[in-house]
Amino acid sequence: MSYVFKNRIQFNIARPIEKMSKKYDYYQTHYREYHQRTFSIDPSSYLEPFAGRLAPRCRILDIGCGSGRDLLWLKGKGFEVSGFESSPGLAGIARKMTECTVIEGDFELYDFSGLSTDAILASGSLVHLPHHRLSQVIQNFLKAIKNTQGSGKGPPDSDQPQAHLYISLKEGNGKWTDKKGRVFYLWQAEELNVIFGKLGFSVLEFSRTESAMGTGEIWLGYVLEKKADSTEFSGSFLQMKTNAL
Repeated sequence: MSYVFKNRIQFNIARPIEKMSKKYDYYQTHYREYHQRTFSIDPSSYLEPFAGRLAPRCRILDIGCGSGRDLLWLKGKGFEVSGFESSPGLAGIARKMTECTVIEGDFELYDFSGLSTDAILASGSLVHLPHHRLSQVIQNFLKAIKNTQGSGKGPPDSDQPQAHLYISLKEGNGKWTDKKGRVFYLWQAEELNVIFGKLGFSVLEFSRTESAMGTGEIWLGYVLEKKADSTEFSGSFLQMKTNAL
């Protein structure tokens, strides 16, 4: 049995609830603090380049939506948005703040093939994911992308994009643990370029920006496009001054 929300994100309500991973415990217990620290930050510096690549009113799934800051921004631009969040506390705040559908689950375990969306936002949501699992998780996300027929962007056999994805990760080498006990896995742009190329993505926009939180950390941001027959990798560079994470 399936249920269709007003924003046309679909999922199977008979699917068992996935067990949450322990690596997200901080966001389970400190969700109010996280919301207060992040919700008021302006996300337009990275959402505008992403939104500019999408068809008007298309469906966007925000994976790791937190308390809904980016959902609210995208909804205000006329997109049909839904969220996915591992923390029940953050998911509850996001629903209250945005009135959007927010699914709760662990994105490593969840079966995204039951969803139907046109584009995916993964802003800062993969920073706790070990390096060797990144490709597999992105491929799991892509199960939610359905063909473009009926979305206003042309039939599935056209030259229109199969998928758009925004992803941001922290720059660095190896991993580090902050004072809150969160483990962050760091990346170099060259490493990510290889992974995205193997997955068939083209880089439409790339940014290397300092955190708006004032921590001095550098974020690597990518607007990616994948076509049904895409095997080539190419990109253009976009330098921004700030990142809203």
